[in-house]
Amino acid sequence: MPDTHPTPTAPGGGLVPAPLSIDGPGRGTVRLGADTALAAGPGTEDTARWLRDTLGAAFGLPLPPGSGKTPDTLDLAVDPALPPEGYRLAADARWGVRITGGGPAGVFWGAQTLRQLLGPHAFRRAPLAPGRAAVLPEQTIEDAPRFAWRGMLLDVARHFLPKDGVLRALDLLAAHKLNVLHLHLTDDQGWRIEIRRYPKLTEVGAWRERTKLGHRTSPLWDERPHGGYYTQDDLREIVAYAAQRHITVVPEIDIPGHSQAAIAAYPELGNTDVIDTTSLKVWDTWGVNPNVLAPTDTTLRFYEHVLDEVLGLFPSLFVHIGGDECPKDQWRASATAQARIAELSPADEDALQSWFIRHFDRWLADRGRRLIGWDEILEGGLAPGAAVSSWRGYAGGIAAAKSGHDVVMCPEQQVYLDHRQHASPDEPVPIGFVRTLEDVYRFEPVPPELTAEQAAHVLGAQANVWTEVMDSQQRLDYQVFPRLAAFAEVAWSRLPAPAARDYQDFTRRMAAHYTRLDALGVGYRPPGGPLPWQKRPGVLGRPIDGAPPNV
Repeated sequence: MPDTHPTPTAPGGGLVPAPLSIDGPGRGTVRLGADTALAAGPGTEDTARWLRDTLGAAFGLPLPPGSGKTPDTLDLAVDPALPPEGYRLAADARWGVRITGGGPAGVFWGAQTLRQLLGPHAFRRAPLAPGRAAVLPEQTIEDAPRFAWRGMLLDVARHFLPKDGVLRALDLLAAHKLNVLHLHLTDDQGWRIEIRRYPKLTEVGAWRERTKLGHRTSPLWDERPHGGYYTQDDLREIVAYAAQRHITVVPEIDIPGHSQAAIAAYPELGNTDVIDTTSLKVWDTWGVNPNVLAPTDTTLRFYEHVLDEVLGLFPSLFVHIGGDECPKDQWRASATAQARIAELSPADEDALQSWFIRHFDRWLADRGRRLIGWDEILEGGLAPGAAVSSWRGYAGGIAAAKSGHDVVMCPEQQVYLDHRQHASPDEPVPIGFVRTLEDVYRFEPVPPELTAEQAAHVLGAQANVWTEVMDSQQRLDYQVFPRLAAFAEVAWSRLPAPAARDYQDFTRRMAAHYTRLDALGVGYRPPGGPLPWQKRPGVLGRPIDGAPPNV
């Protein structure tokens, strides 16, 4: 029998991330039912479609178009007086629900809040009980994000994630008001993007013969070939799907290190006067690889052609070129590299890495884009106009911000979600430091050493999901959730200093949020530890004891 008298959710609904303010509740409730109309003003069309696809499906609501003048209306509008990603959600029994955003993105984030307010049923794809009304208390919520860059890196190079998994990841980012997907598309272990000018990048570079199981010191191997790649149409679909959710997809093409998959496909890209690059295969293990790109004009032209196609697929202002973990041993032994170094000032291997970065910084700038790279691009001199992903700690980001360069804070000691969540031996393939849900909740992206002017260069923060030991969607879910919810609150909400944050309130709200994740089918780590099927006994990790350094 239909639930005609559902219990409304509590005021605020255990919202994650926490909004700026909640005024209410009133005495009444607002019901969204079969007669509720959806009035979508200019600029809100994507959100209207999303609401029909999600709330309409979850509750069996038609949500027909309306004018906003009837008492039973879900009204969407843009008001430029609000911050671009800010919104106001007002629920009143006299007229329904109004979501007003400073721009289209603000309206969409307000719709995400509405979905949370309606309870876990709103996160299902079909109604559990036909005729069930969607009910929420009268209230007004005002909200806007702290940071413009609220991101997650997804490494699809180490373990390929099929397209549907990427689309699912975008939905999960949107549900947490995160707005950047940094897609790590190339590495030593695989090349995942179709480049039509260079078909061997995917014919050869997208496949490895076998895969190390666990940490690189593990004796275990998965002897099955592994690989895959996204066609250009796949990537257009991913980018369009993200844009409908007001998420920017930032592509990463790694240079000059992390490039063995490309060299395996096109041996002339490597240091041919040092090693036989024709013998190289796509790498099957983990770590820092010595096989790096040769500093030749041939290499530059090759990657210009690659990036030409990348720019045609990704409208993102930023293009990530890696720039990290580039061993210099082959360059020291290469006459070709040494001849190039002799042309530079200062004349050393660090300057050669900077030469690579500066070339593509200029090349991207000439095409209206901006280069972003890992903090190693500081070595040998920071490329003019480049932005920095500060991963080795805070130091690179601090140095960059003090020099007037934009920064995304993603220190591995704080927000690398491949790091283990507990010291228990039951944690599957334990990597790195213990980073609990509370540790992530107390992460602060803006270092106190920065002045207000310097802090303005911190674009935001990013949680990084490296997949060496995440070989399935189940493993991804376990490592990412629930910690991504804590990270989302750090990136969105205006929280007090880390020690003053009310973690108990956050865990209270997470009790409601777990039911949403359950409805979405997310295999998160339960608060009490891994379930039997989430464990990976016998697969060696690399746990690091003690508290992570604050560097």
